[in-house]
Amino acid sequence: MAVILDGKATAARVKTQVAEEVALLKTKGVAVGLAVVIVGDDPASRVYVNNKKKDCEAVGIHSEEFTMPAATTQEELVTLIKTLNSRSDINGILVQLPLPKPLDEKSVINTIAVEKDVDAFHPVNVGRIMIGDFDFLPCTPAGIMELIDVSGVAVEGKECVVIGRSNIVGKPMAMLLLHRNGTVTVCHSRTKNLKEITLRADILVAAVGRPQFVTEDMVKPGAVVIDVGMDRLPDGKLCGDVDYDAVSKKAGYITPVPGGVGPMTRAMLLKNTIKAAKLQNNID
Repeated sequence: MAVILDGKATAARVKTQVAEEVALLKTKGVAVGLAVVIVGDDPASRVYVNNKKKDCEAVGIHSEEFTMPAATTQEELVTLIKTLNSRSDINGILVQLPLPKPLDEKSVINTIAVEKDVDAFHPVNVGRIMIGDFDFLPCTPAGIMELIDVSGVAVEGKECVVIGRSNIVGKPMAMLLLHRNGTVTVCHSRTKNLKEITLRADILVAAVGRPQFVTEDMVKPGAVVIDVGMDRLPDGKLCGDVDYDAVSKKAGYITPVPGGVGPMTRAMLLKNTIKAAKLQNNID
């Protein structure tokens, strides 16, 4: 039976560290601030934003929410972001995605100041991740790396397979594993002989967005299996991209859904916000 990689417990440890750093920064006259922008009334986005606000409050980070109607224009949103870019009391800016149509997400992301881009979505930060000289990491891949570290399995020399090639998870995940000297294969909807590839994986990351897509016969015995999915079965039950019940009997380590990657994503946002505050105040 696989060892469960508990995202809640690991995130709690990260939050404790963040709270200590926030307190230390306050002694140096630095109050850490995060701006969260939400456009429209998407229920899932509202849940995410509320959770992020609670996280900030728990560790002592000042958070400001900017709620805008779905009919907000591109110009209005860009103007707000430029205002936040100029505010010295705001260290990080997070725009909750997806944005209502016809707003242009790419243009919005490009407007966020590079040094305040705590989601690490700006092309400059993405490029810096590619070359391994980065200040911020996308929150989900960064959280996954923390969970792999908790497993005690060294990435170096391991066969790593990432299912999914999104800009938010799949691609940066592959780069982080590569920076740790893993041998990385990225799979996607056009990949042939997927099962043959995943069976080689010492570390398997599933970020495909399809309920219970990864089955027991796709997993190498003893592998580290990271489930990024947050899906629903026809009966409404929450599940991930991995068939947890079956795969957990074969894998060496596995993340649950919920309680695995999700809490880590939020915890890494806090770490990025602290990093932003230090950089902007020339604090090591």
